[in-house]
Amino acid sequence: MSNEDKLKGYSGPIKKKLEQLNIKIWDRIKITSDKDKFEGILLPRTEFDKPNFYYLKLDNGYNIGVEYQEDHKIEVIGYHEGKYQLPEKKVIYNEKKPNISLLGTGGTIASRLDYRTGAVLPAFTPAELFTAVPELEEICNLDTKIVFELLSEDMTPEKWQILGREVAHQINDNNVDGVVIAHGTDTMAFTGTALSLMLKDLPVPVVMVGSQRSSDRPSSDSAMNLIHAINVAAKSDIAEVLLCMAGSSNHKFGYIHRPGLVRKMHSSRRDTFKTIGSRPIGMVEKDKITIFETNYNKRSKNKRKKVKLDDKFDPRVGLIYHYPGIQPDIIENLIDNDYHGIVIAGTGLGHISKNLIEPCKKAISNNIAIVMTVQTLWGFTGLQVYERGRELLNIGIIPGHNLLPESAYVKLSWVLGHTRDLSEINKLMRENIAGEIFDREIYKGFLIFQGVEPWINDILTKI
Repeated sequence: MSNEDKLKGYSGPIKKKLEQLNIKIWDRIKITSDKDKFEGILLPRTEFDKPNFYYLKLDNGYNIGVEYQEDHKIEVIGYHEGKYQLPEKKVIYNEKKPNISLLGTGGTIASRLDYRTGAVLPAFTPAELFTAVPELEEICNLDTKIVFELLSEDMTPEKWQILGREVAHQINDNNVDGVVIAHGTDTMAFTGTALSLMLKDLPVPVVMVGSQRSSDRPSSDSAMNLIHAINVAAKSDIAEVLLCMAGSSNHKFGYIHRPGLVRKMHSSRRDTFKTIGSRPIGMVEKDKITIFETNYNKRSKNKRKKVKLDDKFDPRVGLIYHYPGIQPDIIENLIDNDYHGIVIAGTGLGHISKNLIEPCKKAISNNIAIVMTVQTLWGFTGLQVYERGRELLNIGIIPGHNLLPESAYVKLSWVLGHTRDLSEINKLMRENIAGEIFDREIYKGFLIFQGVEPWINDILTKI
């Protein structure tokens, strides 16, 4: 091992001090000063890390940076032997268990950290997953396939189409009893909404799942989310595209959402996903599934029933958030660049400033569909209430009803893949295609979201 490899990424006085003490990456060290003491495995420093810090993996699983101080006392107390792969448990097929297909799109739903390379080793083959999450073997026969290896922010409508075709293949050609899709949480609702529009007459559940915290962290939600999602795919009678993630901060149970109604509401909490304006279809606690809704598509008793794939999308759609001082060139640029649709997240009931009205007129006259949604998320567009809203209706802007801005963006992309006729677009955007449109919000739903009243004990008994 070269000197550079021994202290990968470190430089300056830190590197000099580590070299003097003959300390290498992956050494277990203790750093002490008059005030503090830190003990852990010395990790490589990446190009994005601050240069004047030591980086340690603590025993509790977390990584920390310890700022360099000249008077630090450092000693080596051991060396970590990296583990390069997960042991693979022998997989035995059981014809009495349901057959589930797990599709990967990137990230790691279950893994182990290799401290030598700093990499998270993915567990994705059935044998690896049954080793990493042994509860899965009791639920189903599992087959896995990696469709993409990308970050969820790199998802595109073209990738949605490829994923939709793979889901249809698993159901129609492999006759699986359910499909689970491991996906990054940042754009999971976008992809789930797209799949719900593409996959018609589903005979089995298709369940989106991910994790807010990586598998090497002690607070990780990945294993429990995967157990919940596979139980829903294997045992529930819901034949729709679903999103299953943690329902509480203690991660005791998961909620089963319709992706067209769901929003990621927190950057790091495990219970980040909330159904907006309505309630989740149900909840799952390990293998116990409780259904709240009565109106949903049910699993087919005919195992040979095929899903119909309608994967036409038009990617030329823009999403704009209105803000004070917004300039008309925002709309003009979309017109000039041949966009076919625009979703606006308007203020209040769905309003925009006066200076955007003329460019919106121009866009509509150029056969560009404009859909209005609300930034508040909760509530409906109400373009008929105030003068500005009535003016927007008059020029041909389509009210998005309860659609979230993200859901409206995906739906308009799908609708434009089928028609450029503005009257037909208006009709389809108002139509409930995959559970994304509802007539009214649930009783006290906003209070539940704010945490004023407990969900289960108070509300479910009243609806």
